[in-house]
Amino acid sequence: MEQLPVEVIGNILSRLGGARDVVIASATCKKWQEAYRKHLHTLSFNSNDWPVYHDLTTTRLEILITQTIFQTSGLQGLSILMDDVDEFSASTVIAWLMYTRETLRRLYYNVRTTPNVNILEICGRQKLEVLALAHNTITGVEPNFQRFPCLKSLSLSYVSISALDLSLLLTACQKIEILELVSPEIAMLDAQVTVELTSPTLKSIYVEAISLDKFILEADSIERLHLKDCALELFELVGRGTLKHFKIDDVSVIHLDIGDTVDNLEIVDVSSFTIFWPKFYQMISRSSKLKKLRLWDVVFDEDEVLDLETIGVCFPQLSHLSLSYDLKDGVLHYGLQGSANLENVAVLELGWPVISDLFSHWVEGLLKRCPNLRRLVIFGVISEIKTHEECLLLAKFTSSIVQLMRKYLHVEVQFDYE
Repeated sequence: MEQLPVEVIGNILSRLGGARDVVIASATCKKWQEAYRKHLHTLSFNSNDWPVYHDLTTTRLEILITQTIFQTSGLQGLSILMDDVDEFSASTVIAWLMYTRETLRRLYYNVRTTPNVNILEICGRQKLEVLALAHNTITGVEPNFQRFPCLKSLSLSYVSISALDLSLLLTACQKIEILELVSPEIAMLDAQVTVELTSPTLKSIYVEAISLDKFILEADSIERLHLKDCALELFELVGRGTLKHFKIDDVSVIHLDIGDTVDNLEIVDVSSFTIFWPKFYQMISRSSKLKKLRLWDVVFDEDEVLDLETIGVCFPQLSHLSLSYDLKDGVLHYGLQGSANLENVAVLELGWPVISDLFSHWVEGLLKRCPNLRRLVIFGVISEIKTHEECLLLAKFTSSIVQLMRKYLHVEVQFDYE
C-alpha cells in the first residue's frame, strides 16, 4: 500500500464518492491525507447516505461541509444533495462554489438557501460540463454574460423558471448535448404557456411531469426524445432527420408532430397512450430503419387496430416487437389479416390488460407471422383475489399456450405475471 503513488490514492478516494467515507479513509496515514488534500477530484454530500446529516443543526452541517471542501484542491466533481434538510445560509454555499468553480467539471446541486443562490452567475464562463440543479429558482438569464462554453449536460428538477429564461439558458449552452426537465415550474406571463427551445447541438431530451399549451423544440442534431407524464396541447419537433429513439409514456397530447425527423428512427416506444392509428402510422411510416416497436397499454380510438400487414411491409428491419392493448373480436381478426411476415422479429413481447380467449388466438396469429422468432415473453395481470371462473380461464389459457408452443420448440418462452 505504501508503494501506491498519491495520484492513484486520490483516484481511489474519489471512487468512494461519499464525503464521510473519504474523510475516514484519508485518515489512514499522512500519504492518504496528502492524496485527499491534493489529488481528490470527486466529493459527494448526500443527506440520504448518512442519517446523521438529518440530526445535525444547519450551522453544524455547514461547518462540516465547509471544512471538508476547503481541505481539497482541484475538485472536478461536486455533489451536494440535501433533501429534507433545513435551509442553508446563502453566503456559505456561495463560498463553497467560489472555492471550487475554477476546476469544477460536474456539479450536482440540491440545496435550499435563504436567499436563493444564483448558480448561473457563479458558475457561468467556467469549465462546467455537467450541471444538475434541483429545487432552485432561475431568473434573469443573460446569455451574453452567463455563458457555459463547455456544458454538455443540463438537468433541471423542480426548478422555477420562465419560458423565456429557459430558452435563453439553452442558448447560453453552446455545446449542450443532453437536457433533462423534471417537473419544472414554468412561470406564466400570459394565459397560454408556450415553451420554444432551439439548439443545434442537442442530442437527447427527457421531459417529465410538465403541463403546457405548446412545446416547440427545434434541434437539428436530436437523436433521443422521451416524454413522460406530460399534459400538452401541442408538441412539435423540428429537426433534420436525426431522431433515432422516440419514447412517450403516459402523455396526454392533442397534437403531436415530430415532422420530417423519422427517416432514421430505430426505436419507437409508446405506453399508456391513446393512439389515433392512421395519424400515428402516417407519422412513423417512413421509418424503414425501425428495429424496435413497443406499443404497451395503449388505447386505440374506436374500431382502429394495429395492422400487422402494414408493419411487416413498412418496417423490414424490425427485430423487437412489444404489444399490449385491449383485444376485440372483429378488430382482432382484421389486424391479423394479410400475408406479409415479420421476417426479422426475434423477440416478441405480448401482454393483456384482461385475460380472455382472444389472447390465445392473438398469440397464435402472431407466431405464424414471425418465422425467425427466438424469444416470446408473455406479460399478464392476475388479481390477488381470483374467482373460480378466473382460475378456469387462466388454466385454459396456460394449456393452450403449452399446446401451441409444441409447434415452436426453437422459441424460448417466458411468463411474467403481476
